[in-house]
Amino acid sequence: MGAAAGRVVSVEASLAEAHGRLDVDPAAAEALARNVLAAHPGHPGARFLQACAWLAQGQAEAATTALQALAGEQAGSAQVHWMLARALARTGRRDDAIEALAEAARLAPAMPGVWLALAERRREAGDAAAAEADYLRHVAQAPADPELMAAAQALAHDRLPEAEQRLRKRLKRQGNDIAAMRMLAELGLRVGRNEQAQVLLERCLALAPGFGAARRNLALALDRGNRHAEALLELDTLLHDEPDDAGLRNQKAVVLGKLGQYGDAIGLYEGLLRERPLDPRIWLSLGHALKTEGHRDRAIAAYRRATELQPGFGTAWWSLANMKTVRLDAGDVARMRAALAAGGLDDEQQLNMQFALGKALEDAGDPAGAFAHYRDGNARRRRQLPYDAGLNRERRQRAERLYTREFFARRAGAGHPARDPIFILGMPRAGSTLLEQILGSHPEVEATMELPEVIAITRDLRLGATSPSTTSYHDVVEAMPAEAFAALGERYLARTRVQRRTAAPLFIDKMPNNHAHVGLIHLMLPNARIIDARRHPMACGFSNFKQHFARGQAFSYDLADIGAYYADYVALMAHFDEVLPGRVHRVVYEDLVADTEAQVRALLDYCGLPFDARCLRFFENGRAVRTASSEQVRQPIYREGVDHWRQFEPWLGPLADALDPVLDHYPAAPPAVASRHPAVDNHRS
Repeated sequence: MGAAAGRVVSVEASLAEAHGRLDVDPAAAEALARNVLAAHPGHPGARFLQACAWLAQGQAEAATTALQALAGEQAGSAQVHWMLARALARTGRRDDAIEALAEAARLAPAMPGVWLALAERRREAGDAAAAEADYLRHVAQAPADPELMAAAQALAHDRLPEAEQRLRKRLKRQGNDIAAMRMLAELGLRVGRNEQAQVLLERCLALAPGFGAARRNLALALDRGNRHAEALLELDTLLHDEPDDAGLRNQKAVVLGKLGQYGDAIGLYEGLLRERPLDPRIWLSLGHALKTEGHRDRAIAAYRRATELQPGFGTAWWSLANMKTVRLDAGDVARMRAALAAGGLDDEQQLNMQFALGKALEDAGDPAGAFAHYRDGNARRRRQLPYDAGLNRERRQRAERLYTREFFARRAGAGHPARDPIFILGMPRAGSTLLEQILGSHPEVEATMELPEVIAITRDLRLGATSPSTTSYHDVVEAMPAEAFAALGERYLARTRVQRRTAAPLFIDKMPNNHAHVGLIHLMLPNARIIDARRHPMACGFSNFKQHFARGQAFSYDLADIGAYYADYVALMAHFDEVLPGRVHRVVYEDLVADTEAQVRALLDYCGLPFDARCLRFFENGRAVRTASSEQVRQPIYREGVDHWRQFEPWLGPLADALDPVLDHYPAAPPAVASRHPAVDNHRS
């Protein structure tokens, strides 16, 4: 009895060792299997491993013969059928290989990799429909695959380097594993590799168009890449099969808003609320759409409903406060303070609540109390969103070194000749929305939104460099042939066309941060108009400080950073005044308030437009407005707000210090800048 047990252990140990050597030393694995067969002729496990070793050594015919015999004897063994399929494929018997794999999949549908292998063989055979079905079965069985689940666990617990290593290792071995591809794409979306994620997801869907999770991810990637029309197509494809999916409908409503189709978005949100009337986040989203569309009272009601359903919903409170014409009362302040005192709010809800309380106390005439809340909210956001003022200055200086008169002269005639775009840029909160509303009231001009396409182009230029992490996009621009700028201009026009709804010949892009890219804009679109909206640095700076932006303004959560950013903006615009004299038209907010008609006439003249009295009655324009100033620009210009910042002056020392000497010479550039970049003041008139 003991000897027999010893022999069993010896056989199992030998076979286990042979299995372990298959990949690294198949000849040694074969020798071990042969030794077992010498002692135990016909042992099925040894015969299987010997056939595997033959296959690994290129002896496909011998392996096929041996495995066919085993398959006849062990018809219920999925492993034997799978290995037989591999051997048959090596001998060119593709149809027989598919039949063997299908049998393996039938016998063990949860066996890791079997459906993927079957999908690959069917794809090679040209049977795309059957291959897609098998790819999707592979995804469904992914939880049974230890390798994929280890990567999924790492992804779920934010161990992203580990997850990436596991997934790349898997894809190196099995390049068309759509489950691994989708997970790697999800990882890419988390860390900002949007373009890489799109490539992976498009590959998934080329193999399996019905892979719903991948299509959802692709819609998200396209949306983040500002390809909203394409994202909408993906969402509509998904909704065709899942018309009642609330998540998809909500995602579609968000994308519709980005495309300016607010009426359709509102309809979707209202439909969702009929099914889920107690969901505060849907009420919030509905409020955003209603506010943009100009339905003020309905927007207020939606925001208030969100706060009633969730008193600690800071985002809803700030959205309500951010309707500049709304005043929160003492009861609102008490409810917010009670929610904060109750605890349990995450940092995001707390900081939104702080900004809302700041606005409420400011409106109530308590600047000290208001500033304390603004300071708290900004400090919380600043910790979430690091910003390097020194790096911004380096970027500005790099642009000044590159964009010289000589640089532009050598590229004269480059770019796309279109005259359509009007770029309104400058500092946020400097009056750009007001200028957009004025120009958008002209029948020959269409107002769109803050279009992200210029910034997307700069990002793509940098990512296309050999070392994107250490390369400025200006370095790429410097090396570009002149003819390449026309293609960039065409890309800009093509990507922004989806935002245009009318036949107006001109349209507005009012992304304020485009002031950093005036050089590129001129090279791409030399006939486009560029308007610099400028406002008093203290008024503008404090307005930024008390505004909690949704995204994109990382400089705005520290007074000293705001001052440094404003100073860099002034210096860069002074540089372009020198090297491209007359190219940029400047509108000073205080001048616009003091003599609106004269400034509007000068603005229209710069844009090559005849005067139209509707531009003076811009507040009657019912178009959708998507910025924080959406309520203000639906009213006539008011002069009271020009010096509103002065009641907060005791606490704005860091802003004033960072602005020196820009503050003393507003609206001109200070002498230190002007000596390097002579001011061109005629743009104000």
